[in-house]
Amino acid sequence: MNVRLNDLPNSLERFSTLVQLLSYRAQNQSEQKAYTFLRDGETEEVSLTYGELDQKARAIAQALTCQFASHIQSLGASGKRALLLYPPGLEFISAFLGCLYAGVVAVPAYPPRQNMNLLRLQAMVTDAQATVVLTTSSLLVNLVSQWDQNPELPTMHWLSTDDIDSNISSDWQEPKLESDTVAFLQYTSGSTGTPKGVMITHGNLLSNERAIKIGFGHTDQTIVVGWLPLFHDMGLIGNVLQPLYLGLPSILMSPVAFLQKPLRWLQAISRYKATTSGGPNFAYDLCVRKITPEERSSLDLSSWEVAFNGAEPVRSETLERFANYFAECGFRKEALYPCYGMAETTLFVSGGLKTSPPLLYQVEAKALEENRIVATESDEGTTTIVGCGRTCLDEKIAIVDPESLTLCPPSKVGEIWVSGSSVAAGYWRRPEQTTETFQAYLSDTGEGPFLRTGDLGFLQDEELFVTGRLKDVIIVRGQNHYPQDIELTVQNSHPALRLNCGAAFTVEQKGQQRLVVVQEVERTSLRRLDIKEVVGNITEAVIDNHGLQVYATVLIKPGSIPKTSSGKIQRHACRRGFLDGTLNVVENSSKSPHNQDKLQQLTDDVNSLLTKVQEVNPDLKRANIKEGAKANALQ
Repeated sequence: MNVRLNDLPNSLERFSTLVQLLSYRAQNQSEQKAYTFLRDGETEEVSLTYGELDQKARAIAQALTCQFASHIQSLGASGKRALLLYPPGLEFISAFLGCLYAGVVAVPAYPPRQNMNLLRLQAMVTDAQATVVLTTSSLLVNLVSQWDQNPELPTMHWLSTDDIDSNISSDWQEPKLESDTVAFLQYTSGSTGTPKGVMITHGNLLSNERAIKIGFGHTDQTIVVGWLPLFHDMGLIGNVLQPLYLGLPSILMSPVAFLQKPLRWLQAISRYKATTSGGPNFAYDLCVRKITPEERSSLDLSSWEVAFNGAEPVRSETLERFANYFAECGFRKEALYPCYGMAETTLFVSGGLKTSPPLLYQVEAKALEENRIVATESDEGTTTIVGCGRTCLDEKIAIVDPESLTLCPPSKVGEIWVSGSSVAAGYWRRPEQTTETFQAYLSDTGEGPFLRTGDLGFLQDEELFVTGRLKDVIIVRGQNHYPQDIELTVQNSHPALRLNCGAAFTVEQKGQQRLVVVQEVERTSLRRLDIKEVVGNITEAVIDNHGLQVYATVLIKPGSIPKTSSGKIQRHACRRGFLDGTLNVVENSSKSPHNQDKLQQLTDDVNSLLTKVQEVNPDLKRANIKEGAKANALQ
């Protein structure tokens, strides 16, 4: 293939596959650095130019084609699946692109640790029907050994890609690829169920990269720094493929390097004058908590234009704390960039303007529990929701009643539906779930198809506000409560509790839904933990802020709460662990069922009585009702 710059005046929009795009970069920017990986998270660098990357991808594709030629022919010439098991680094990027160059569907995953449960990996391999594993020579022996110890895993063909002779790249022949050819399977994180393989096409990728470029306001001066996992959509689409799309440098480090020392992330932004970098909300909290004033004084964050925040609920408190704490480093509040997306939309759905501060919307908390949006300027009984921007290109968002399947009025919360060219082709080998999720239509107008995201939110002047997950909403006595709000209340109730390491859910007891809280304890607090004080603080804080009695509080050891591969809390897995008694418990505060039910019934009676009083006297404040419930709950 020979694509010349002069042949493509509108070059980026003319490409139909990533293979064409990388070939173009290699021809026109061969000596330019594409990726730099910080091996120690700080200064030890290894880099690849676009020319080197193209050569490696061609060689890997040729090795795949030659080594497994008979195997490929037995399955069909293209479209077989290859599992990618790589540590963070440039070898993963080469292997991913090598799969595309071979017409092989990549299945990114993370190499299992020793003695690690392989159930998720087994489910992915079985679902994808993968037959080839690509990895590094340093991991190959241990991975094969682990594989052999698990007879449930199918027999695989193994290939280490870091010792392939680059000279065989000259024999590579371009496969027949189209815009609708599946490039890779992005397995969902599984926060609400079994992971499913999202079919991402070349067209999806190029459309979403263009949307990110426009949404983030990227230019020819953009520099990306990132630590996110490369096997996950935000790391792969945002930190690897967006720079490739732009033809600009990306500086990467491993997630572990960041988690061990968050300062490394901001140091890299400072050193390389990065303009775009980001991660989930917890990353910003972690920086404020772990970076000392002395360490902060060495940072220059004035180049940072887009500090994107997504993949989990964006907290207004987090944004405020981060902006204030790093203001003296040149960080501007306007750089904070809340955004929304998911694997089923390739990655990006909506975002704000990089020149404007985040949009905050203060609403009545009581009304939100009833799925109503009532703006207020009062400081009492309110919730602040962070705007996640607007769509661009051909993407469209609709807020839909999940039961009637009709559009919601602007004053009501509904399910977020999305349509557009970034919406994936569906779930791999799951036609029924693909139809249910990717092919939704409005019942009254027939408009569609839409992707049903499973997320709840509303639109205000075309700005998207996300309020929670449809399947995770807690309903007690007919009122909706968002688990992430309760979890934040719990974690702020005592310094011994870990941020972003808790789950709130309900269990049924005698026909009624009861609230359960599972929460990790800080490792440094284990030896001197005052369990009675911590549980008391949690109980009081949840009643104060949400008017709910906690049926059971389960304190668990650090690092033991079930999470997805991308760090999201698996509330359903926590609930299963609570019911079957498999959580790694420090202390379970559940009282005997008889006493707990008696206490709950007393609280319910008090709430019911005081609510009736409030109906007679509307001037009675909600705080008075909560005090009545608290007085009984804490006896």
